[in-house]
This record gives sequence, C-alpha cells and structure tokens, in this order.
Amino acid sequence: MEIVRGRAPEGTPTQVRADTFTGTVWGDPVLPATDGTTIGSVTFTPGARTFWHSHTDGQLLVVTAGLGWVCTEGGAPEVVRAGDVVWVPPGEQHWHGGTTETIMTHLAVSLGPTVWADEVAQHDYLSREGS
Repeated sequence: MEIVRGRAPEGTPTQVRADTFTGTVWGDPVLPATDGTTIGSVTFTPGARTFWHSHTDGQLLVVTAGLGWVCTEGGAPEVVRAGDVVWVPPGEQHWHGGTTETIMTHLAVSLGPTVWADEVAQHDYLSREGS
C-alpha cells in the first residue's frame, strides 16, 4: 500500500500558472507525472477557468466539490457538480472552471500533452447565464 498526500508537506496548495487560466486557480499534484499522464486536484474560484485546450489522449475530470461549468467548442457551458465524471475525448477543444458564484474542485487526469489555445472570452463564459 502507498499513501499519497494530497498537498505539499506544508499543507498549502500552489497557485497554478496564470498564463493558461483566468482568475484564481489552485492546484495540487496527486501523483508525479508518468508516461505523459498527470493527475492533479484543481480548485477554481468563482469566475475562474482554464483557457481553451485539448489533450492528445483525452482527459478525465471527477468533480469532488462545488459546482462548475464545462464546455466544448461550439457548445454552451454545462453544469457539473460533486460526484459528476466528465470524459473529454482526445483532441476535443474545451474549458472548465467555477461558475460566476461558486467554486469547483475536480480531480483532473490528463492523458498526453495539453495543447493550450486562447483565453475563453467573457461573453462565451457567461453564455450559460442566459440559458
């Protein structure tokens, strides 16, 4: 058996790079990256989100707390909540993050390299508000 501690020894999460996220996003690696697979716990504050991106071999998201949005290119943001599991197929452009009023934490299992694109425009992010 191996126990993997969910946070750095000092107990504080690290802030994720600002160049591929909008807003305040906190992340903790769950396991070291191996064979192109990364696993991390990520918390999005209200209004925070990833940029548009894809993964060469797909991505699995397991929502562990809160309420958030996920969106694929050409679609409207969809609500996800604690307990939901999202599979993003290889190469599919998407973004994910908190809603305008809630945090969302998920476990992200990214398979293969991440291909980052543009920031999600505010009107695209807010398109859920009108639905």
